[in-house]
Amino acid sequence: MIYLGEDLGAGANKIYGAFGGMQLQAVVAAETNQTVAKLMGFRNEKPPLSIHTAGMNFYVGPNAHAYGRGIENFDFERMTGVPETRAIVYGILTRYMQQFGVFTDPLHMVVGLPLEPLSGDQAQQNADATRRWLLGEHIWLADDIQYKVHIAEVKVTSQPSAALFDYLLDENGLFIPERRSHFNHEIGIISVGFNTIELLTVREKTIVQSLTAGRTLGVRRLLELVNYENLYSMGELDTILRNGKLDIKAALPVWTREITGQIEKTWGKKWRRFDQIIGVGGGAILLQDSLIQCFDGKLFIPEDPVLAISRGLYKQALQHANRRKV
Repeated sequence: MIYLGEDLGAGANKIYGAFGGMQLQAVVAAETNQTVAKLMGFRNEKPPLSIHTAGMNFYVGPNAHAYGRGIENFDFERMTGVPETRAIVYGILTRYMQQFGVFTDPLHMVVGLPLEPLSGDQAQQNADATRRWLLGEHIWLADDIQYKVHIAEVKVTSQPSAALFDYLLDENGLFIPERRSHFNHEIGIISVGFNTIELLTVREKTIVQSLTAGRTLGVRRLLELVNYENLYSMGELDTILRNGKLDIKAALPVWTREITGQIEKTWGKKWRRFDQIIGVGGGAILLQDSLIQCFDGKLFIPEDPVLAISRGLYKQALQHANRRKV
């Protein structure tokens, strides 16, 4: 069986499997069929990956907004399989198969969603909607080449809980002996993604509801502070940030205080009783120095924190497979 962890992030879609992980920036644009011919004196740039699905053509990935009409949808409806989300998912599946080989067997996926759509009265409905659109056969064109996968099983969990299991489990989906005891005590997870910051607290294998929360204060908020004149799309600014060319010196301290304020509001000083605090997501890299100082040596940031959630989802898939064998 082929197992994959799928992190449906707002800033980047990440998948992780037996060959490792990769991400595709979640920037999508509708093709407009308006392309300027190559002009003398200008660099010839390869267009972004083109995906044809649902009767429409999309550009996906870095610089997509430079080639088509940008589509930016940050509400949780995007998790239910709208065409632009399908294009992003098909885009990263294309890149994964181009690098590691075509999937010839059915896929078994564990998918991570933010805490908010998995909370409240609509939680089960939201999880079912995500599961429903992913299940079954998918056919699309990528740069005019047909790809096809069959997804046989989809399980849905939260993104921060996947970060916890990335910390607890090894690459075979088994508990790391020296970390297993943390699961029986109290541990905190901070996930700073593109759209949200999410705080999850687990004590004796149970979620502590009063110390768990999510807010839309992710990296997008930092970009909004920089983009006060609305000169760029969020996708364009995110690309500039990833390329290390965005000046965030003035905005970063403001955003940092907003993040630490949310942590203070949710956890107060109770984090001092945690055995461990885990920080993941692209935002955790930007905030690393501040978070290390804030948590007085208790913070653990894993190798490649951007892929930590998808890696944790993959490990959970393997853990589930191990239980089936017993």
